[in-house]
Amino acid sequence: MKITNVTSLLRSLKLGEPYTVAYESFDRCEMVFARLTTDKGTTGWGCAAPDIYVTGESAAGVLHSMNRISEPCLRGRDVFEYGQIMEDLKQQLPDEPATRSLVDMALHDLIAQKAGVPLYKLLGGYRKSIPTSITIGIQSLESTLSMAERYTKNGFKILKIKGGLDVLEDIERINRVREVIGKKIRIRFDANQGYSLQDSLNFIKGVKKADIELLEQPVKKDDIDFLRTLTHTTDMPVMADESLLSLNDAFLLSKDRSTDLINIKLMKTGGILEAMHINSVARAAGIGVMVGCMDESALGIAAGLHFALSRPNIQYADLDGHLDLLEDPFLGMLTLEKGNLIPPEANGLGWLDLKKINL
Repeated sequence: MKITNVTSLLRSLKLGEPYTVAYESFDRCEMVFARLTTDKGTTGWGCAAPDIYVTGESAAGVLHSMNRISEPCLRGRDVFEYGQIMEDLKQQLPDEPATRSLVDMALHDLIAQKAGVPLYKLLGGYRKSIPTSITIGIQSLESTLSMAERYTKNGFKILKIKGGLDVLEDIERINRVREVIGKKIRIRFDANQGYSLQDSLNFIKGVKKADIELLEQPVKKDDIDFLRTLTHTTDMPVMADESLLSLNDAFLLSKDRSTDLINIKLMKTGGILEAMHINSVARAAGIGVMVGCMDESALGIAAGLHFALSRPNIQYADLDGHLDLLEDPFLGMLTLEKGNLIPPEANGLGWLDLKKINL
């Protein structure tokens, strides 16, 4: 099954509710979609959701790399040589993980379609659904409480609250949210590199009674010594996100147990194939795994979901990046029931009707 055509295009999608994290505010996101067509008439889809601050790429840069490098590399290749294809692209695009993830996604879509199964079954088929958290950006206390109540009433059992700008305000927001939503809802907190080591320790002490499930990326991504110190001195599980971009990062983080948990995002790691290797390192080291996301189309979220469902040691999912996108071309691709994400049972990534794709 050989690739005969590669078509890539850039789309800018607005967010229904703009939000803020410790380093940036967002009201829209730019993505690149690609369609791979084979000599058997099969179509595979991929999506890149780059972020200059996280992946080091822009959407325009992804589009350029797809047209100038990825397309010539892909044309005429057998999709079942995906390991060699991805290694070739890694050599040519070493610092462009979102671009590589797009290609990896489309190749896996084609392979699973050929196998006649949903992708998660091809990858391992460990489970059929997983609960996802829903994210609340940096908001006023009143807005945070209102959103927390709304999301829990809509069936979400896990809230992920962003912070990192003011540790005292973060402590107050977390404690008040816990008062409002009760004890049954899980709370995760993401400082997005906004804290110092002392800030992190103050936060952990200040929210001790709030029963926080995990603290994600509190310190700068390069401050591995601080991350390790925090991991070794607190009972609250600490998660590395921006600190993890590659298989080598996974090795370094696990070597001295610098973190309790890692957040694998396909856009950071370069796709499912590389994510599988990273997950194996984490599993061998006894480090917990979350599959996370950027602001992505349901297509990109679907790829992360299929991966998350395939492995027994993936304990957490933060796959809500599609829920607030306006005019998502792949709207309706996934099912959400009481906070649980469920993939379609169609072959591949699971998009049923190509004619309905709004691209």
